[in-house]
Amino acid sequence: MPSSMEDYRNMIEQPWGKMFYDMIYRQLHLSNKKRLKVLDYGAGFCVSADYYGKHHDVTAIEPDTKMIHLRIDHGNYELICGSLEKLKAMKDNTYDIIFCHNVLEYVEDKEAVLSELSRVLKQDGLLSVVKHNLGGRILAYAVFDNDPGAAIEILSNGDNGNNLFGGRHTYSNQYLIEVNQNNGLVLNHIYGIRTFFGLSKDFEAKRSKTWYSDMLELEMKVCDMEQYKGISFFHHLIFTKKTAD
Repeated sequence: MPSSMEDYRNMIEQPWGKMFYDMIYRQLHLSNKKRLKVLDYGAGFCVSADYYGKHHDVTAIEPDTKMIHLRIDHGNYELICGSLEKLKAMKDNTYDIIFCHNVLEYVEDKEAVLSELSRVLKQDGLLSVVKHNLGGRILAYAVFDNDPGAAIEILSNGDNGNNLFGGRHTYSNQYLIEVNQNNGLVLNHIYGIRTFFGLSKDFEAKRSKTWYSDMLELEMKVCDMEQYKGISFFHHLIFTKKTAD
């Protein structure tokens, strides 16, 4: 993990940071033929908000003023500084698609947030949640960080700690699926993100265009294969809000 918000902002500009987003965009595969209403909840530096804002009507909600100050700002989205209170003020059935990417780990009341996200999502709309995967984090500690002791600790006690974004508390896919089911959302798909591209410290090799194109192709080939999902650093779960009878 970078030591400062500025370091983290710089990291997402590097090839191994960009690939995280490129994989999400490909897994979502949203058409630009129809202009959609998009909510990016916990938008961070607004990378996804800016990307989708070129073709869709995007609202980004982010509580961290440091991240807002360092955001990508091309004027393609509406930015709201705030959190759950801003979400509660929004109308029912407003958005065609909602992003909640690496946010819930840092939320104390996950169920309250998920309930509100479901409420403002349109019928047949999509909820895209990216979350940390414990198996991938164990692999990363053991291989990338050369710290098997840390890998043993989170294997035994879970991945809970503090970083730039506050207290982190990982949660299971099953928990997320069950909470969303109670809110009327059904699971469409689970993808893996970052099976291989974060396991090497040869950063110069990663700046090669050939490395990037080949690694992205490899990651996209394995992101839907069960044996690789289990060791991917992140999981991407996509839900649909069921149409009311």
